Amino acid sequence: MAAVSLHGVVKRYDGKHTVIHGVDLDISDGEFIVFVGPSGCGKSTLLRMIAGLESITAGELRIGGKLANEIAPSERGIAMVFQSYALYPHMTVFDNMAFALKLAGHKPAGIKAAVERVADTLQLTPYLQRKPKDLSGGQRQRVAIGRAIVRKPDVFLFDEPLSNLDASLRVQMRVELSRLHEELGTTMIYVTHDQVEAMTLGDRIAVFSGGRIEQVGTPLELYHRPANLFVAGFLGSPKMNFLQVEALASAPDFIAVRLPSGDVAEVAAAGGDVTRGTRLTLGVRPEHAVLLPPGTGEAGLLPVTVGHVEFLGDQAIVYVRIAGAGDMVAVRYLSEQAPPAPGSHATLRLPPQRCLLFDTNGNTLLHDELSTSAA
Repeated sequence: MAAVSLHGVVKRYDGKHTVIHGVDLDISDGEFIVFVGPSGCGKSTLLRMIAGLESITAGELRIGGKLANEIAPSERGIAMVFQSYALYPHMTVFDNMAFALKLAGHKPAGIKAAVERVADTLQLTPYLQRKPKDLSGGQRQRVAIGRAIVRKPDVFLFDEPLSNLDASLRVQMRVELSRLHEELGTTMIYVTHDQVEAMTLGDRIAVFSGGRIEQVGTPLELYHRPANLFVAGFLGSPKMNFLQVEALASAPDFIAVRLPSGDVAEVAAAGGDVTRGTRLTLGVRPEHAVLLPPGTGEAGLLPVTVGHVEFLGDQAIVYVRIAGAGDMVAVRYLSEQAPPAPGSHATLRLPPQRCLLFDTNGNTLLHDELSTSAA
C-alpha cells in the first residue's frame, strides 16, 4: 500500500494547451478517493499521469513517498482497470489473470495459488476455463479487476470501469468494489462522471472542472457544504435548484433576501461583506423544498404552477414554474397521496435553514456554525 501526493501538477500539450492546472492533492495510504466531473474536465488525464501513461509537464508526483515523475509505469507499483476491460480474447479467464505474473517470472505453483485465491474472492472460480466471449459484462469486469489484484499493487487505478454495464450490474459492482476495498485495504483512485458512483464509493471525492479541483471532501461534506455553485449543482439528482435573489440586509450569521415573489427570507450565511442590493443566488435541494396547497397563509412563499411530474415508485419529482419569474424548480414529493396534476397551482416553501446563498463569483456564503444536518 502507498500514499499518493500531487503538488503543482500540470499537463500541457504542444507547450501551450494546458489541460491540468496545478493540481495539489494528498491521498492517504489505503484511502478510496473518487475523481468526478463532467466529460473533458481532466480527471482521466490526471489518472493516466499517475499511471505513467501521460507525462507530467510540471509539478511533482510521489507514490509511497518516492518521486515518480520519471519512473516507468511498470515500476510504479500500480495496477489500472480500464473502461473497456482490455482482456485477451484468445486466453481463458485463468490465463488472463495469470499473464502478468507469468511475464514477471513467477513459478507456476505460485501463479495458480494466487489466481485461485483472487478468483474465489471475486466469485470467478466456475469461469476460470472460459474465454471472455463466454462471459457477461459484469463477469468480464471482475476478470479485469482480478487481473489487477493478483499483481498485489500498491495503488489501484480505475478509469470509469462500470460505464459499459447496465444499471443493475452497476449497482452490483459498486457493492463488490466497496467490499473489495474493505478486504484489501489498498489505496484506490477511481474516475467517474457518475455522481451516484462517487457518492456511494468514495471515502473522499475530488470534484473536477476545467482541469482544476473545485473541492475535495467526504460525500456528506460536498453534498451539504459545497464550496461553490459548480459543486452544488453537480452533486445531487435532481440537481440543486437555483434562484436569483436580492440582498436586503446582512449580519455575520444571516442574510435577508428578497425572493422572486417579493417576500423576504432570512438565510443562515456569512453575510458580513454583503451590501443591500447585491444580487445573489439562492440554492435549495429538491428534497428540502416543500410543496403546499395554493393560498397557504404563510410568509416567504412562492406561488407556482405545476409543469411536469415524474413518478419514481416510492416518490415523485414535481417540476414547478415560479409565477412571474419563469424559473423551473424540482421538488421531491414523498407523500403517499398523489402529487398535484400538471397545470394546477400550488405554493412553494423554501425553508431558510435548508437554503444556501452564493455570491456573484459563485462562491458559497457558508456560515461557519451552520451544521451539516441543517445545510
